[in-house]
Amino acid sequence: MAIKRAGVVGAGTMGSGIVTNIAQHGFDVCVVDVGESQVQGAIDKARSFYARNVERGRMSEAEAAAAGARIAGSTDLKSLADCDLVIEAVFERLDIKAELYGRLVPHLRPDCIVATNTSCLKVGALAESVGRPERFLGMHYFNPPAVSPIVEVVRGEKTDPSVVDAALAFCTSTKKIPVSCRDSSGFALNRFFCPYINEAVRLVDDGIASPFEIDRVACDALGAAAGPFVVINLVGTRVMYDAQENLTGLGGFYDPAPSVVRVGKEGGTWEIGDPTAPDAARDKAVADRLLGATFLALLQELDEDVATPADIDLGAKHAFKFGKPPCALMDSLGAAEVGRLVRPFCEKYAAAAPKALSRVGSLLGGN
Repeated sequence: MAIKRAGVVGAGTMGSGIVTNIAQHGFDVCVVDVGESQVQGAIDKARSFYARNVERGRMSEAEAAAAGARIAGSTDLKSLADCDLVIEAVFERLDIKAELYGRLVPHLRPDCIVATNTSCLKVGALAESVGRPERFLGMHYFNPPAVSPIVEVVRGEKTDPSVVDAALAFCTSTKKIPVSCRDSSGFALNRFFCPYINEAVRLVDDGIASPFEIDRVACDALGAAAGPFVVINLVGTRVMYDAQENLTGLGGFYDPAPSVVRVGKEGGTWEIGDPTAPDAARDKAVADRLLGATFLALLQELDEDVATPADIDLGAKHAFKFGKPPCALMDSLGAAEVGRLVRPFCEKYAAAAPKALSRVGSLLGGN
């Protein structure tokens, strides 16, 4: 089906950003929240975003006015009755989302696609509350959603393939880069990105290096635009703790580092520290651990067929600004070197050697 009109439930940071993106690219969209002030706030944020784009020469005044006019707001879920797609972007709790679906779905057309913007809850668990799981999937926009180009399109076990196709096409029409993936903890991108961040904090906990030193090595090893501690502070330490905690069911390797837990629960920030001179031995130890943790999570993800190497690298490049996308990096290093890097983690956390290790060297060539 072709998506022509969309709705967004939730006018917070994510919901308002999604609305902004949708309207900017030619689609009528209705934003719904519990209060008039929240709804109007989302509309005002969108129009302010368009005004800044006009000032920067990215939109004409006519384009900005047209985009703003495409946004409607309401406090009544019935306003979404004529939508082809409704994206839920409310608080990340299963009970809150389930209660919303119970009130929302009766107002929607039977053929309406319902998507969740969750970053950490399983799509399959949420689908049970929708009543029509074949019309339900994940559309995980990255923050800030008005700007970040990546959307993970997450198919549940019961999602109809035509629904996935429609969501992928909609992302493309709204100038997003979709990353298609199977429903799994962490989806395609947080599955390896969170362990990379977590290992950076473990390095501090183990007294190996300072945040500044780790950030510098990470920028070199992965071509990252920003090191892990800069990222943690930007995203929020509580957000990172919750995201890592969501992966714990995958095994001990994914348990949050002690300081991820401590600083996350406190809602604190990391002191990056003052520059220090490079030290070859220390920097190599840091690089080995950052790469090993990232590669182990990636190889396990590939074993589970969560996403293709090409889609993973696409997301890493555009969502995380990795100048050296990790699957391509593994191919360039070769199976022997990647095996050397992941082996200490397999031994420490009693994890089986990933089967995908045998494919390293031709990961991208094979997809």
